[in-house]
Amino acid sequence: MVVYPLLTLALHLSNSVTGLHEILETFQPITLGEMKGVELMDRDDTKFVVPVEAILEILPGLVSDYRVLEVEGNRASTYETVYYDTSDFFFYTRHHNGKMNRMKIRKRRYVESNLNFLEVKFKTNREKTLKDRTRLPEIRDDLNTSELHFIDEETHFGRELEPKIWNFFTRVTLVSQVLRERITIDFSLSFRNASGERYALRRLAIVEVKQPRRSRLSPMMAALHKRHIRPESMSKYCLGVANLYPNVKKNAFKPKLRRIASLETYDQLH
Repeated sequence: MVVYPLLTLALHLSNSVTGLHEILETFQPITLGEMKGVELMDRDDTKFVVPVEAILEILPGLVSDYRVLEVEGNRASTYETVYYDTSDFFFYTRHHNGKMNRMKIRKRRYVESNLNFLEVKFKTNREKTLKDRTRLPEIRDDLNTSELHFIDEETHFGRELEPKIWNFFTRVTLVSQVLRERITIDFSLSFRNASGERYALRRLAIVEVKQPRRSRLSPMMAALHKRHIRPESMSKYCLGVANLYPNVKKNAFKPKLRRIASLETYDQLH
């Protein structure tokens, strides 16, 4: 059985981002083939949780700094991901406890390009992100023999894994005209747990600046800094687990979760 159906409604643009496509049309496009030089499988990641309205204000000022990825005529692409963990949430707990040399194991479908991958992401003790992946013909919730072999070869982890969180979002990818830098902007985020319960962010986007090494020369980071938006190291996997599995440890995440909740409901209260 396939992992999940497309959650079309969850991935539609909300009213607050209806102007996004018009803004993206002002950027020069870049293809997947042209992006090979900035895949950055070994990189520094800097994350921000940003109101969508702020992104719409920032983007027009970055037209001369970045190109936008275009796939099959789309400049906002659909992603589907399933994350794996142990029955006792070993990976999540390690992240919660601030441990370095941690990892995530996931399958991801790039919908418009119809590409599927099994991916292993490592966060080193020097806060570098390393990613290895293998192409899959399709995405299923079980891990077959060849997939388990790939995981074992990459991680030597050796414990049984099960699907924990399904994640759906729309992504805009910007590529610097000058620097070795890639920006991803994820919005319309939706999560589902193994019991079918759901959690979504409608008013917030997750911006991730990916660089070979962290640099303050990034125009995107400068624009966010100007608006007093600071980095927020909260992974999508941990965000989904913390909100959809009530019995997991989450004390260290509570300030971030409260801030995200307050930003998400701001427009409803004002």
